[in-house]
Amino acid sequence: MSVFRSNKEIYAQIIDDVNGVTLAAASSREAGITKGTKIETAASVGKLIAEKALKAGIETITFDRGGNLYHGRVKSLAEGAREAGLKF
Repeated sequence: MSVFRSNKEIYAQIIDDVNGVTLAAASSREAGITKGTKIETAASVGKLIAEKALKAGIETITFDRGGNLYHGRVKSLAEGAREAGLKF
């Protein structure tokens, strides 16, 4: 799972590196994402990406934080994905 964080939004996608294909993607711009603080929104994105991954048959991933510190929104996204059932 690759994470990109901008000042306002957060994006996550699960990529098959061998084939160069995106298998699932989610962002804070999608409908149905809980709007609140940036950390709450990131957790909601994590849960959404986990649901999409599990629906596609993906259970175990590698987490790529994209050079960001594992803190704040990135940590919240990861914890949301773990709560929803993804394993990293």
